[in-house]
Amino acid sequence: MFQIKGLNISHKRDLRNMLEDFSLVLNPGDKAVIIGEEGNGKSTLLRWMYDPDAVGDYIEAHGERIVSSERLGYLPQELSKEDKKKTVYEFFSESEMFYLKTPGELAQLSAEMQIDKDCYYSDQLMESLSGGEKIKIQMLKLLIQEPTVLLLDEPSNDIDIETLEWLEKFISDAKEAILFVSHDEVLIEHTANMVIHIEQLKRKRVSRHTVIRMPYTQYVAYRNSNMRNQAALAVSQRKEQKIKDEKLRRIQQKVEHDQASVTRQDPHSGRLLKKKMHVVKAMEHRFEREKQNMAEMPESESAMFLKMGSEKSAVPSGKTVIDFSLPFLMCPDGSRALSTDIHLFLRGDEKICITGKNGCGKTTLIREIAKELLPRDDIRAEYMPQNYLDLLDENQSPVDFLAPSGKKEDTTRVRTYLGSMKYTAEEMDHCIADLSGGQKAKILLLKMSLSDANVLILDEPTRNFSPLSGPVIRNLLHTFPGAIISVSHDRKYIEEVCDKTYVLTEYGLTPGIR
Repeated sequence: MFQIKGLNISHKRDLRNMLEDFSLVLNPGDKAVIIGEEGNGKSTLLRWMYDPDAVGDYIEAHGERIVSSERLGYLPQELSKEDKKKTVYEFFSESEMFYLKTPGELAQLSAEMQIDKDCYYSDQLMESLSGGEKIKIQMLKLLIQEPTVLLLDEPSNDIDIETLEWLEKFISDAKEAILFVSHDEVLIEHTANMVIHIEQLKRKRVSRHTVIRMPYTQYVAYRNSNMRNQAALAVSQRKEQKIKDEKLRRIQQKVEHDQASVTRQDPHSGRLLKKKMHVVKAMEHRFEREKQNMAEMPESESAMFLKMGSEKSAVPSGKTVIDFSLPFLMCPDGSRALSTDIHLFLRGDEKICITGKNGCGKTTLIREIAKELLPRDDIRAEYMPQNYLDLLDENQSPVDFLAPSGKKEDTTRVRTYLGSMKYTAEEMDHCIADLSGGQKAKILLLKMSLSDANVLILDEPTRNFSPLSGPVIRNLLHTFPGAIISVSHDRKYIEEVCDKTYVLTEYGLTPGIR
């Protein structure tokens, strides 16, 4: 059993409470998902659970952590700079358990991950692996260590659909306790039997959390039903109270009028009116007590607001957006061809998605497409890379990046938009390096929104948005009046946004099933 008691977490710089009096018990077989909006501290909580000292430089945390005889395994959202520079073999060699496994056991684990059994001894650098390959290698290293509790931060990021299905089965079948953060709604729906929901209310001044043992879809329905019922009760009570207040006001006015009209020659009436006024005051006090016990209007952390595109973003139906040919798609280091004879044609406001196995070259391909489209004058293209820091300067603040002119009207406008995307005033001035992955993604989305682009080139656009923001992002992109060329493994994104899908293979792009 892994247990947390009375945990309080506050942000050192903002002096903001991120979590208050949080308690949790994880038993074998629990599959708990942590959900919440971007920047709410999901990754911070997971890191503290694994190693409280790992987050001490930016948060204050007080609480009891009971590990007992459990062996914790932790998958970070991103590899450290040191691990990126290691070879795959060096990465595995750090684990003592690696040398205790037989070749058969290692081969069985790699087969389950759909990785070649010789991967353990590769001299390829970790940083040169595709996003999905990195996740698989890290998961392999965790499984070698035979943990009893797995803490997984975004295990579904950048892995292909085939591996996503493996991950779903792995989590569902695991006897170990698993606590994970994920933005893949399908994965959560298929695996989680426990939900931990972290919310920041009232412009992130008030923290609230929910820990409940039920599947995710059931929790969403339960929460929505409770909020509707509470809102209906609150409205009904306020309507009833308004009627009572009006009745009290009329009675009070009549008694006051009669008191003003009574004469000294009628002391009996004066005494009666005085008694009536005492009754009126008693009614007033009773109504005040009732108001204090009325149901409150339900509060929830609202999703961000953003509009993507305008009339200027529309693309004529006959306009050729791209007619792209590439005889060879080479690895970034030029060592080998990933695919050959690639052709892509897109016209009008079509929205397409490129899928394929990890390492097949999807990110490399979309970079080549971006190189062709971004310089063109007849379209206005914007690009969201898989690695946000390809475009973002992590030493800048969001305001500095989005309003480089520094003019007051520009910074005021940007701050207004950032506020609509649930940034606090303090977060607007933080270095981008201090922000969560989802908050960085919001900066690039806002840049696209402000640019009036009519062609979006998106590499895994939904990968860092919470399940609560996911429907908002998908609707933004679905209603975008321009064209979209994207890479994604997000099954809901593919279904709800994209008109066509293509699978990248070693022989080029082939039409996929949407």
